[in-house]
Amino acid sequence: MKCPNCQSDNPDTQRFCGECATPLSSPDNAQVSFTKTLETPTEDLTTGSIFADRYQIIEELGLGGMGKVYRVLDKKLNEEVALKLIRSDIASDKKTIERFKNELRLARKIRQKNVGSMYELLEAKGVHFITMEYISGQDLKKLIRQTGQLTVGKAISIAKQICAGLAEAHSLGVVHRDLKPNNIMIDKDGNARIMDFGIARSLEGKSVTGLGIMIGTPEYMSPEQAEAKDVDHLSDIYSLGVIMYEMVTGWVPFSGDAALVIAQKHRYEAPQEPKKLNNQIPDELSQLIMKCLEKDKENRYQSAGELKSDLERIEKGLPTTEREVPGRKLITPKEITVTFGLRKIFIPVAVLTALVLAAIIFRRLLPQKEDNLILASKQSIAVLPFVDLSPLKDQEHFCDGMTDEIIAKLSQIRELKVICRTSAMRYKNTDKDIKEIGQELAVTTILEGSIRKEKDDIRVTAQLINAEDSFRLWSDIYDRKLESVFMIQSDIAERIVHALQMRLSPEEIGQIDKTPTENIEAYNSYLKGRYFWNKRTGEGMRKAIAYFGQAIEEDPSYALAYSGIADSYCMLGIWCFLAPKEAFPKAEAAARKALELDDRLAEAHASLASVRAVYGWDWPEAEKIFKRALELNPNYTMARLWYGNLYLMPMGQLEKAMREVKRALELDPLSPIINYGVGDLLYSSRNYDQAIEAFQNVITLDPNFPPANYRLTWAYIKAGMYEEAFKKLEKSFRLWEHDEEKVITPVRLAYTKSGFKAAMEKAFDILAEGSKTKYWPLVDLARYSAFLEKDDEALELLEKAYECHESGFYNIKTDPLFDNLRLDPRFKSLLKKTGLEK
Repeated sequence: MKCPNCQSDNPDTQRFCGECATPLSSPDNAQVSFTKTLETPTEDLTTGSIFADRYQIIEELGLGGMGKVYRVLDKKLNEEVALKLIRSDIASDKKTIERFKNELRLARKIRQKNVGSMYELLEAKGVHFITMEYISGQDLKKLIRQTGQLTVGKAISIAKQICAGLAEAHSLGVVHRDLKPNNIMIDKDGNARIMDFGIARSLEGKSVTGLGIMIGTPEYMSPEQAEAKDVDHLSDIYSLGVIMYEMVTGWVPFSGDAALVIAQKHRYEAPQEPKKLNNQIPDELSQLIMKCLEKDKENRYQSAGELKSDLERIEKGLPTTEREVPGRKLITPKEITVTFGLRKIFIPVAVLTALVLAAIIFRRLLPQKEDNLILASKQSIAVLPFVDLSPLKDQEHFCDGMTDEIIAKLSQIRELKVICRTSAMRYKNTDKDIKEIGQELAVTTILEGSIRKEKDDIRVTAQLINAEDSFRLWSDIYDRKLESVFMIQSDIAERIVHALQMRLSPEEIGQIDKTPTENIEAYNSYLKGRYFWNKRTGEGMRKAIAYFGQAIEEDPSYALAYSGIADSYCMLGIWCFLAPKEAFPKAEAAARKALELDDRLAEAHASLASVRAVYGWDWPEAEKIFKRALELNPNYTMARLWYGNLYLMPMGQLEKAMREVKRALELDPLSPIINYGVGDLLYSSRNYDQAIEAFQNVITLDPNFPPANYRLTWAYIKAGMYEEAFKKLEKSFRLWEHDEEKVITPVRLAYTKSGFKAAMEKAFDILAEGSKTKYWPLVDLARYSAFLEKDDEALELLEKAYECHESGFYNIKTDPLFDNLRLDPRFKSLLKKTGLEK
């Protein structure tokens, strides 16, 4: 049966959803009054009924080999217990019932926190049943199925607790005989609890086994059990070895179509080493598991205590961040809290360290006025890249898209500081500790997750973590069809809001719940478009436009896809990958179409404002639209960056521009483009030393970021550092895809023979000639002329750039290279014609 609330699948015998506890409805599942008492006991108890004049049925928990298990309220003791019915064909054997009583006497002696307590064997009107401790949580089998495999730290933690429970039971002479993940509960505090002690041995009578009941579960059965020999505590050690194997690999060592086949494998086949199925497992742990699985029980660990000691020794060798400490109360909207681990792929620590140092340096370069620290008091979160756990590892664009969409939804919340995707993506495939990431990004909470996608089925795991102490505030797992992806995104955002105890306005709630498209194929094309857009290269943006176009073909009303096209053409024009008359009209048309479909898209407003500024020179309109974008989404960093660099800086409001870019940097501290914006403002403010340091650190973040290398060339020139300037000039030519033989080599030869000025003259001649057949910005050629003190030539080029509406024209008012032209009436006229001066 499918749950009407969370859409989870449930057995048709279940009355409440196993995931969210919502009542399930079916023709055979009618609700029963909580005051009704059963006149005749039955094996099919209904919710709300009273059984044996004492136990009020709350819900059915499951079905086992002995019969059904219920969660009930013991009205005599006024506490919840688990009640397990014994099938009539088993209970009819008096010897079996007697054995149950004897075994329960022994099992009740076990008083250990990792063992679920067994209570009584009772009878009511011919129905035999066992009562035992009710443990709120989920069984280990379900947890393994949901996560695929557990982290090494989590697996060791659970195994240690099982050892502790077994050690106590074995010391009292009690052997479990049917140890398996289904019989191990993980309670809501993260503790492992062994269930059903004393039951397996009670079923060993001939009359019971004759019914076809196998003592033990084939996948977890020791070789001696498979041979029907007497078993002792070493059989439990073997079964625990199988459980550990499954926890760290996701697979049991032996499987087959029939119980007998599996049993024979336990007797005669050697299992594959777990390390070969999961290379993240430490060698020592792999060897420990193999020792537990020895066919000859004398070669296994001889006690649970000995096994626990070795597990503790291996655990000490793990990084502190990978160790699990159970017992801490989780804050979760559900009774059942799922914990999981993401596969961690190591990258060189030095790289990320350099990025963080760069971010720290940028912060020091910025003005430190109190009014700039506007986000310090807000709740804050970073959404780390979702990990691709798909079988083919081919869903990176989908995982990145999920990350982006959740960031976008959370960014709609005004009182929540949300780190943007550029900085979050720097932690893809990292082994950084959550606390370190929190400190580096200056956030209080972290969301991490994973996605497993196969055809139309997806499994999304997510957990919200307190960055200060790695305490899980919320976690959940979504097993859904692909078409439910938007519901998952909205639900995750809502759960985060709930966990952070935030109040949302109706508008914010509406934005979180908004579905961008009903067409899942269009959505997939859109994700691929954003994937390539985020590469921030000319080729990447062209591919992005193609994918956004596909999304629009599949759903012509997809506003975000039009906005993506606007963003792409806008950046192609600003970064001079396309001529302005080719790029900006297309950007404006796409932005206006997006707003026609959805006038609340901050992204489309920001792109439209950028076009009106750098191409239309309609500064009042640009300012109005920028402010509307920020009103709609104060956390949209590109709107803040473009408002600062494309409007306030051209207007000469450099201090105000720096404040806006600083706000963007707080939300995206490791973004190359935003940090470039900082350097550009420092350069325009004539702070050349600081600008050089800023651009150098942008290059640390991204060595091949073209604008930073290019701008650093001019910063070196203004600082008189010509040797360094030439090196960056050469690097810039390569990044802008200039021909080695036609451009780079001749300029290098000129520099070697006659120095930097000769190299700049040669570069100007080559670029000017090349611009006749291939677009190269005239404003840039004017910079060369201005540096070479060819003022008339520079002004003539600027006049032509004005006629072409070149995007680079927007910052001529503040560009230091044009300082020697400022008194010329022709330059003043250009500023007035473009609205840069009145």
